[in-house]
Amino acid sequence: MTVPCVRVPASAGEETRQALVEAGVVDHGHDIVADDGVLFIPVTDPTGVPAEYEVVDRDVPTRRQQRTPADILGFEPSYERLGDIVILDEDDPERAREIADAVRDSDVRAKTVVNRASKIRGELRVRDWDVLSGSVPDGPSGGSETESRPRTETVHREYGYEFLLDISTVYFSPRLATERHRVVEQVEPGERVFDMFAGVGPFAVPFADAGADVVAADLNEAAVEYLRENASRNGVSERLTAIQGDVREVGREYENWADRIVMNLPHSAGEFLDTAVAVAGDDCVIHYYDIQHEDDPFGPGERAIRAAAAPEYEVTVLNERVVRSYAPHEYNVCLDVRLSR
Repeated sequence: MTVPCVRVPASAGEETRQALVEAGVVDHGHDIVADDGVLFIPVTDPTGVPAEYEVVDRDVPTRRQQRTPADILGFEPSYERLGDIVILDEDDPERAREIADAVRDSDVRAKTVVNRASKIRGELRVRDWDVLSGSVPDGPSGGSETESRPRTETVHREYGYEFLLDISTVYFSPRLATERHRVVEQVEPGERVFDMFAGVGPFAVPFADAGADVVAADLNEAAVEYLRENASRNGVSERLTAIQGDVREVGREYENWADRIVMNLPHSAGEFLDTAVAVAGDDCVIHYYDIQHEDDPFGPGERAIRAAAAPEYEVTVLNERVVRSYAPHEYNVCLDVRLSR
């Protein structure tokens, strides 16, 4: 049967499906079809599909009825998937347990179900989790053959890359996959890229795969261990230098070095602009992430960058982008700017 479908590369399938679920347009009555590295995700209402996605007509089979959490619960629960972990954000512990049991008993493929137990906190940007369902699987963790993987460790796949991570020890947001890909597509072979807050490598690993020489720093020791593992599993270790430490200290070893800098620390990136300016070469593009009020989402970041770069650099704003809604009347935004000495 021919139905409207969103056409995306298979590597972007999960994050696209999640975005379509959030938009309320996934057609659960038809199967997702894969064809030569491309996925066709059926949708109920093409007008409700976010503008960045391509909608085409495609002949897809009617879906075999699967048992969903909603079938068990009698309502549609809200949850997010990261690898084989299902993530809930429920204030009521009893409701969270009920949803976790329904996920376990449904056809959803999930190793673990967790509920957010705290906000993101501290310099390392981690949070607490209540593990509601899931057993400790067999197998190695980070290379030790005698260790079992923790229940909060998973492998996330994004645009053809694999990222091993543990949500209890590192920060990671699958919702930023499209934004990361947008930046990665700008990187040219031979560039020198400095990732100031690299985490487990969702920017740094694709940068290196694009042919850049990458220096990736993070304060979180666990994140840097995963970053090195992810560089290895994606075959880019030779072009990626991972450094654990305060980026202000790390940056002193790379002054006047970078052709491109990523500053993905939205709440406090402005505190590190002096370091970014010191690391920048004669011509450098900075991707500066910020969270600001909807009345002036880009102005505070641009003013801060100009103040830090003056008088050494001319500043040109290349792009202003709203990445996502962060909170009521607040946006997570990105400024792409060029510093020219």
